Amino acid sequence: MQKILILGAKGMLGQALVIEFSDNKNYNLIAWDRENLDITDSEKVIKSITDIKPEVIINAAAYTDVDGAETNKELLLKVNTQAVGYLTKASRIVNALFIHISTDYIFDGKNKKGYKETDFSKKSLNTYGESKRLGEEALIREAGDKLKYYLIRTSWLFGLGGKNFVKTMINTAYQRKDLSIVDDQQGKPTYAKDLANTIKYMIESDIESGIYHFTNEPKLTWYKFAKIIFDTKKEIDSSFPVPKVFPISSEEFSRPAKRPKYSVLLNKKLPKGRNIKMALKDYLRNTDC
Repeated sequence: MQKILILGAKGMLGQALVIEFSDNKNYNLIAWDRENLDITDSEKVIKSITDIKPEVIINAAAYTDVDGAETNKELLLKVNTQAVGYLTKASRIVNALFIHISTDYIFDGKNKKGYKETDFSKKSLNTYGESKRLGEEALIREAGDKLKYYLIRTSWLFGLGGKNFVKTMINTAYQRKDLSIVDDQQGKPTYAKDLANTIKYMIESDIESGIYHFTNEPKLTWYKFAKIIFDTKKEIDSSFPVPKVFPISSEEFSRPAKRPKYSVLLNKKLPKGRNIKMALKDYLRNTDC
């Protein structure tokens, strides 16, 4: 029985991971959130992980408020950068496979061909992206050639629990007849359940150490994603009030943190994620939004 430690177990991806691994008798699952372990405390991280000696550590914990990050840099760097180094070191001490989740926002969005697993960024557009980029560097530096790891970049995550674009769009549609959505930022949405399933596949397939990309398909703008969300919801619930949706530019929708215009992650190494409409049907049938 393989002992797996999930960190950030109450988050969107964390919940999906707990569900994914709980149904399998081959795993001894330990699910921790911030009340169980402060990942920003290096001594506690080392002691707690050496005490339980997991064979796999999945770090789904992160500071993910992209706009809030602009004014909360100290906590952001502790969680998204420094803690990654601590967890990598602890994984190396107990010889555990370390799985860490990163983001498309590490990139500046200027490459319209999309970003491969071998691509790296020297500077991100916003503070959140920069903290995650530095977290990647901390992992790779601390791991060296002594630790097996999967660094998984994903984007536009939605799932059960917490705030996400899909839930926001559905809730807003019940309140407003007209919506204006940004149409000049392209990326790929990711269903947390599908990412969790892929992480289990990676572990069970014992694939090689390195950087991976996983999303659902295909690439979309937020505007096009919103249209698919509303169409899919209408198919499931005929009484759903589909609003009129108008495309706008990023400049017309000002936010504290800049977003990359083109942050499409190219998946060259893993099985492709399923079509976003299929993932949305699964999600919308299993959530209360």
